[in-house]
Amino acid sequence: MSRATAIHRKTTETDIRLRLALDGRGKSKISTGIRFFDHMLDLVARHGAFDLTISAKGDLDVDQHHTVEDIGIALGEAVQKALGSKKGILRAGYFLMPMDETLAAAAIDIGGRPHCVVHAKIKADRVGDFTVELLEDFFQGFAQSARANVHLRCLYGRSSHHQVEALFKAFARALRFAVSRDRRLKNVLPSTKELL
Repeated sequence: MSRATAIHRKTTETDIRLRLALDGRGKSKISTGIRFFDHMLDLVARHGAFDLTISAKGDLDVDQHHTVEDIGIALGEAVQKALGSKKGILRAGYFLMPMDETLAAAAIDIGGRPHCVVHAKIKADRVGDFTVELLEDFFQGFAQSARANVHLRCLYGRSSHHQVEALFKAFARALRFAVSRDRRLKNVLPSTKELL
């Protein structure tokens, strides 16, 4: 059964078309109007082994907030929809991602209860053309619509670029594990409550 979906999120501030295949090959085609953010979303596809296409038009003349947050919301919605019944998934995943002098950690639980915690002391206000404070808004939007716990931490690092990139890579790898299937439990919902 294909775990793929398409989302169209249109508001007065953004118009986002997103296609996601959870069992992909890491292929992506991303256009958000924010080049560094495009690069981060490419990393999510590659390190998550997802096929991901995003075409987003937002009110970037105001600022980047609506575009970044709404893409997080759309991606979370797509993950939730593509998972279907969630039977047989691992549900939780975690990853430690080194990137030169930087180390980032991510833990994700697609357990039905949205919560997001991001601990990252990044010195730069911008990396490339990306407003760094929006990092948390993206992951918060994802957590809410995916109905997932998302915990991210940059343990240390000198380069702001490396810190942001390591966080996105760690997130992608943790999500890859969380949505992966366990053949032994293919008809089992990963919860003793029998509800996710």
